Amino acid sequence: MRFSLFVHMERLSPEQDQKQLYDDFVALAKIADAGGMHAVWTGEHHGMDFTIAPNPFLNLIDLARQTRNVRLGTGTVIAPFWHPIRLAGEAAMTDMIVDGRLDLGIARGAYHYEYERMVPGMDAWEAGQRMRELVPAVKGLWKGDYAQNGTFHTFPSTTSSPKPSQEAGPPIWIAARDPNSHEFAISNGCHVQVTPLWMGDAEIVKLMDTFNAACAKFPDVPRPEIMLLNHTYIAADAADAQLAAEEINRFYCYFGAWFKNERAVSQGAIEALTDDDIAAHPFYSAEAMLRDNVIATPQDAIARIKTYEDLGYDEYSFWIDSGMSFERKKASLERFIKDVMPAFA
Repeated sequence: MRFSLFVHMERLSPEQDQKQLYDDFVALAKIADAGGMHAVWTGEHHGMDFTIAPNPFLNLIDLARQTRNVRLGTGTVIAPFWHPIRLAGEAAMTDMIVDGRLDLGIARGAYHYEYERMVPGMDAWEAGQRMRELVPAVKGLWKGDYAQNGTFHTFPSTTSSPKPSQEAGPPIWIAARDPNSHEFAISNGCHVQVTPLWMGDAEIVKLMDTFNAACAKFPDVPRPEIMLLNHTYIAADAADAQLAAEEINRFYCYFGAWFKNERAVSQGAIEALTDDDIAAHPFYSAEAMLRDNVIATPQDAIARIKTYEDLGYDEYSFWIDSGMSFERKKASLERFIKDVMPAFA
């Protein structure tokens, strides 16, 4: 099993300086690179200080100049916000600039807050249909002389300009959960990225079962890879793990509030949650975070992640977004590199 870092700029308070947050983002990526991680992933979001990421290609191009070995992945671009010709060309240009280190993760998106602003009137089902039209179009444009008469985009014969540095184009990863999305990814020759969010090991097993069933449905397609994205904190001791669980629980309460899209937003920040709001959440709690995420001392984390390796996951992505201070994120990542990764060498 190989390891990667999944990271964004997070801003939970208007007092946090955005340039400093970006410098922290770069610093974490450089630690991952120096520590021998396989990749760094960062995504796309709009108008949300919770995860500041308006164009991941910009971030990855910058990281390419400050790292040596890590692959650089979009985790993920949001399909309905892109025209196929634009995505094919910008991804190809990025791949050229970063010397063929790009992986292209694509998703339908999750936040209705963004849908309302970027594609008004679109729902999650339509977003999924847009993704299903986009992916084969991007692949066709990289090959060249590709025309499309689609539901969402129609254009005459076109070739991506430039073409990617990687001969067949950057590997494409699809964020998948239900059987249809797994089958779509595999039938289109794409790798799969999954995340259990807060739902724990039972969901991790279920997602692998879904992936295996989809692979079995397309026996003539070479088996793709599957990446597990999971919130992770490597603790110094039990008390440190408990603090991390409380911090990550607060993060999930904010995630859930953004997802429900019911609270007021001003200056890119959602109306603050009170301690009572967090304590009253029906299923998020610090205890649930300890149970359902890898928030543990190194030896306990190794045992937990070994079970994911045994299930067949090819890559474990250390999801570091948590609302914690940079210093706590850095210490956790350094413990992961020093004390956890060698057990999988």
